[in-house]
Amino acid sequence: MTQAELLEVAREVRNHAYAPYSHFAVGAALLTSDGRVFAGTNVENISYSLTICAERVATGAAVSAGAHDFELLALVSDSAQPVVPCGACRQVLAEFAPELRIVSSNISGATAEFRLDHLLPTAKQGILG
Repeated sequence: MTQAELLEVAREVRNHAYAPYSHFAVGAALLTSDGRVFAGTNVENISYSLTICAERVATGAAVSAGAHDFELLALVSDSAQPVVPCGACRQVLAEFAPELRIVSSNISGATAEFRLDHLLPTAKQGILG
């Protein structure tokens, strides 16, 4: 799957976001090394700290299907600039793919690319790592 195709999956799943409070819909598509794609969208909750980001929904779907080897994450949001995963999502993604490539686009088509290890350089450092 090409990067453009993965972004299109993220763009489509973004339409299913449950974002009645922030009105900020995000779509994520996670490509695994064996070519499978797992999509996710943000799911908000009135108790805002219980909101689940699109990246973690996609990660949960992948892990539930037995996938642990991630190659590329595509994100699409309605923002002025392409978004990056929040800190919690960065840490969850780093559990499986510390050097994950991330491509992010807004709905106007502006695109940026990142690497997870640049966004979270010491993911495994700490009391357990």
